[in-house]
Formats: sequence, C-alpha cells, structure tokens
Amino acid sequence: MDTKPGLAEGDGIEAPLWMFWKRRRYIVVFMAFLGFFNVYSLRVNLSVAIVAMTENRTVHYDNGTIGYEQYFDWSSSLQGYVLSSFFYGYICTPFLGGFISNRFGGNYVFGVGIGTTAVLTLLTPLAAKAGVAVLLAVRIVEGIFEGVTFPCIHAVWSRWAPPIERSRMASIAFAGNYAGTVVAMPMSGVLANAWGWESVFYVFGVIGCVWFLAWMYFVKTSPEVDRWIEPREKEYILESLGRTEGETQKVRHPWKGILTSIPVWALVVSHFSENWGFYTLLTQLPTFLKDAMHFELEKTGFISAVPYLVMGILLFVSGILADWCQEKGFLTTTQVRRYFNCGAFLAQTVFMIVGAFILEPGPTITCITIAVGLGAFAWSGFAVNHLDLSPKSAGVLMGISNTFATIPGIVSPIITGYITSNKEENEWKTVFYIAAGIYLVGCVVYWFFASGELQPWSIEAQERRELEKQTAAQSKQQLPGIEHLAYSNKVSVEDEM
Repeated sequence: MDTKPGLAEGDGIEAPLWMFWKRRRYIVVFMAFLGFFNVYSLRVNLSVAIVAMTENRTVHYDNGTIGYEQYFDWSSSLQGYVLSSFFYGYICTPFLGGFISNRFGGNYVFGVGIGTTAVLTLLTPLAAKAGVAVLLAVRIVEGIFEGVTFPCIHAVWSRWAPPIERSRMASIAFAGNYAGTVVAMPMSGVLANAWGWESVFYVFGVIGCVWFLAWMYFVKTSPEVDRWIEPREKEYILESLGRTEGETQKVRHPWKGILTSIPVWALVVSHFSENWGFYTLLTQLPTFLKDAMHFELEKTGFISAVPYLVMGILLFVSGILADWCQEKGFLTTTQVRRYFNCGAFLAQTVFMIVGAFILEPGPTITCITIAVGLGAFAWSGFAVNHLDLSPKSAGVLMGISNTFATIPGIVSPIITGYITSNKEENEWKTVFYIAAGIYLVGCVVYWFFASGELQPWSIEAQERRELEKQTAAQSKQQLPGIEHLAYSNKVSVEDEM
C-alpha cells in the first residue's frame, strides 16, 4: 500500500482532514493533547499559586488593628527548592517509563501517571499547611508519576503514527503542554484572587481525574485491539509501520549501540538545552514579572501565559510544515530535524540576549514571547527524533533524553533563586544570559552531530539485515535445482536436434 499520498488519500477515509474524529489515530492524538494539557496545568499551577502563597495579605487582629503577613514566610531560595522539588521525582522515572511502556503498553502507563498526579494535586493544600517538608514530599511523588509521560507517548506513537505523519501527530499532542500552560497560568491567578490559593489545586486536580477516566476508556494500546477503528485505517497504519515496526513488547534493546551513538547524544544535548530555557521561564516567569517588572498577581498569570499561547499555535504550524517538507521531497528527514531545531535555538539565543539587555516591560516581554514561541519549531526537531533513530526503542530513547533534560528543572530554579536573592533587575539579566548561552551550545551540537536516519544499531536495521541473510540463503538453496533444471532442458533440446 502506498503511504506517500496525503492523509485523505492514503488512509482510505473519505473525510476532510479537520474532521479528526473520523480517524481513530487522531482521536488518540486529541486525547494525548488533553493529556499533556493536564501534565502542564498540574505542573505550572504552583508557579502562580506560590506568588499568592507568599505575598503579604491584610490581616485584622482581635485588638482592632490591621497588619500584613504572608501565608507562608518562604525566602526566595526556599521558593526555588519548592518549585524544583517536582523535578527531584521527575528525573527518576523517564527511563523507567520508556521501559515499562514497551512492556505493558504506553497508553496504560501514560494514563496512570497523569491520573495519580491529579489525585496528589488535590492533596497539595493539605500538604502545604502540614509543613514545607510535606509539600516537598508530595511534589516529589507527583514528579515520579509525571516522569513517565513523555517516554510513554513515544511508545503510543510507535504503534499509532505512520512515519510520514509523526511530526504532525506529535506536534499536535505536544501543543497540549502549552495549552495547559496558557490556561493554567491566568486561571490560577484568577482562582487565587477569587477563592484563595487552595482553589488552584482543587480545580486542576478534578479536571485531571476526569481526563484519566476518559483516556482509559477511549484509547487502546494499538490499532489491532481498537474495536472502533475502521478496517481501512487499521490496514493503512499497519502497512505504513511495516506490520512489525510498532510491536515493542518483547524487544531486546541494543544498549551498546544506543549509549555509544553520537546522534543519540546530540539529541540528549538538544533536549537539555531546550528544557533549560523552557523550565527557567516556566517556573520563574511569574516571579520575574512581579519582582523585576512590578506587575500585580492577576496580571502576572495572564502575561506569563502569552508566550506559551504563541508557542502552542506555532507547534501546529511547525508539525504540518515539517511533514509537508518531507512529503514533497524538499528536505530529507535529517535536514528537517536540523533546520527546524537549530533555527529555533539560534533565534531563541538572540531574543533572550536582546530581552535581557533592554529589560523594559514591553520590549522584554515581547522578546520572551518570540523566544518561547519560536521554540515550537525545535519540537519538530529533537522531540520526534527518537522515532527516526529507532521506532522500537523510541520510548527508551525518550526516557534517556528526558532524564538528562529534567536536570534543568531541578537546577535552574535553585540557581535562579540564589542569583535573584536581592530581586534586582541586573540579577535577572544573568539568568537570561545563562539560558541564551545554553541554547547556543545545543544549536551547535545538534547541527553537527544529529541524524534523522534509521541507525545501524537499531532493532529495525538488525531485523532487515537478518531478513536479507535469510533471503540470500534461500536463494542459494534454490540455485542448484534451477541450474539442474536448465541443464536438463538443454540436453533435451540437443537430443531433439
């Protein structure tokens, strides 16, 4: 079956592309989009809530006087530890997530990871009131369960995503990260002002639990076991994946090849670089807007959401454009990954430096918005590169890269907390310059060492070589018989003459 035509032709489904509910694989994408919406809304709500939790509030004392005090008297450095505590747990499970998702199905592990985080989010107000140590423990456990999500979704794509649609499907799903951020940041500010900081955790916790029930019911491990999929679409997916490419339950991963592969480590460096800038702004942007730009709480939530709104929109453009460039033959897979990834990193480097140098509310927020927004194009680079190198090991590869890429989530808030201890503008300039430098390193490494080709050590390449050997051996076994038949025919012709 030809997998090169556009979606409406290739899969046999007679429906416009925007009618995603007509195609089961895009229902999976939509549900994954909502899943990542929850991943980031559950992750970033504390970034805004902590501003309300630590700001001065009016208190009426029994003697009739009025004073100001904080809910929680946490220093800037302690707030950095609270914000980074999530990543202490998160770093522990990406590798494990890739492994168990290949064994038991990425859809199950993805659902349980987010569902458990939602339940723990409901318990966060109680944990905070019990003491900062209890809050840290709850956030660490949340990180442990959310750490499996990105590796698991790669296991899902390995069974549901035709190769020529990978950038598009992954980009649409990953846009949920930024939709969650865009909604959670302003909504957290509104909820905190209207009903108190506790409501932030209750609302998003309930939304996460509802999604968990829907995901577990609607999303199946693979097209083969999905009872609602059209036979034509199932055939299209299986043929495009080569029938066996998506089977990942009992594979033996080529660890030596993976750990000594230069393209794998280029991917890891790129993932680390993107996450440094991303997590720095994700956790610290509301605080930066309050301390350096002097915005009020509710405004910090709305303004903090704008860069991620732009990024979410551009993710759709990025994925569609990347697939189109490949489908039309304008760029090879390797070229798409390099141009999109490094172009984004270079632009982010420039705008982070310019924004830090100016450090005025309007221009700086504009530069941050552009820098974060253009990062969407990097997600059509490194974020789907795992599937290019080895589809059957994609979950494990994502686990490895995401483990290293979680380090910025731990280190960046702590470093930022210490650098900005005096809450001065020049301190924030240093934070932005560090992020810009790391983007530049990621750009250089990925440009020279990345690849979009199936690697020689991959399971798929090994299977192809084994198949070629078997075919050659069978041909050799048949060859004597063929030669004997040809000789017999020759003798018969000579006798007749």
